Amino acid sequence: MNRNLRDLTDEELILEFQKNDTEQAFEILVQRYKNPLTNFVFRFLGDYELCADVVQETMIKVFRYKDTYSSVAKFSTWIYTIAGNLARTEYRRQKRRSFFSISDYGDESKQYDIPDESYRPDKMTDSGIKEEIIQKALLKVKEVYREAVVLRDIQGLSYEEIAEILKVNEGTVKSRINRGRAVLQELLKDIYNESREG
Repeated sequence: MNRNLRDLTDEELILEFQKNDTEQAFEILVQRYKNPLTNFVFRFLGDYELCADVVQETMIKVFRYKDTYSSVAKFSTWIYTIAGNLARTEYRRQKRRSFFSISDYGDESKQYDIPDESYRPDKMTDSGIKEEIIQKALLKVKEVYREAVVLRDIQGLSYEEIAEILKVNEGTVKSRINRGRAVLQELLKDIYNESREG
């Protein structure tokens, strides 16, 4: 192939990976999607540690199931569908797990400890506080609405792409986004007032 791999579209890269097993093509896709997927999954789950696991699992699935991708779909739609399915599964698992004691998990989690720096005074700028307020509100929005709002308003995907990812029609996507935005607006109003009073 004469063209530099970095100049290829996502679709061309995955085809290159399928046909020639070019791991560099896969690595470029990982670089392109790691941050957007991390943002998407974090907004949905609200937990960095879980989010990192889900994104890693997404990349493993892309690697393992590369041949199931068909060039009819956009690559972004395919990878977001994988990440969305894994995030929803993890979300349901966490809801069930919250009924059990956290001490059941022993000290294993210590290996993955990521220091929480969100409350360091030098880190808590105005935008940091706003981010935290928005994230808190997002997590209170029902998951079906939250996912649609995150894909549209934060990830910037089209209604058509979101419909494919969520496997619903565009009308449903629009109504979920509108409903999610309305709930979010209401929550933000309350949280914003609380934070001002606090």
